[in-house]
Amino acid sequence: MRGRQRVQDMVLSLAVIGVLVGAIYFFIPHDDSAGAEKNAVQTVDYRVEITTARRAAPYPVAGPEGLPTTWRATSVSYKASDDGKGGAWHLGMLDPEQEYAAIEQSDAPAKKFIQDVTLGAAKVDGEQAVGSKKWDRYQGDKYKALVHEEPGVTTVVTGTAPYGRLAELAAALVAKKG
Repeated sequence: MRGRQRVQDMVLSLAVIGVLVGAIYFFIPHDDSAGAEKNAVQTVDYRVEITTARRAAPYPVAGPEGLPTTWRATSVSYKASDDGKGGAWHLGMLDPEQEYAAIEQSDAPAKKFIQDVTLGAAKVDGEQAVGSKKWDRYQGDKYKALVHEEPGVTTVVTGTAPYGRLAELAAALVAKKG
């Protein structure tokens, strides 16, 4: 009978452990809703970085003004060029539908800069009117983009968001020099 007691004890031990695991799962809060995914992305405050970039950049740095609070900034950076005469501005955001959109600006050669920030998107037919400016459309495997080139600076609004959302972000851009 000794071998039988061991199997019975093991089954009872497993049952007790199973009840404990079930109780822990039931009483520990967890959220599997869509709102949990939304809150998983960290929001950043970009006010200090945009002020610093506007002081450092040789071009007027564009930042959004007047966007609804449903747009959330998720990443921000300004990287000065190696020669100290220019740099690249980046502000990544999530739109109200949780699609990615980013503002990218640089005084680097436009063709290479556009390829880098759009992950290889190619220019397509048609332009997007945003206010009084015309923006070129780009389409890639991963990102869409709106591109506006001016003397001394290229501005790219890119991401997984649809063109309408990218245009909404582009329309909110205000370029300032600090």
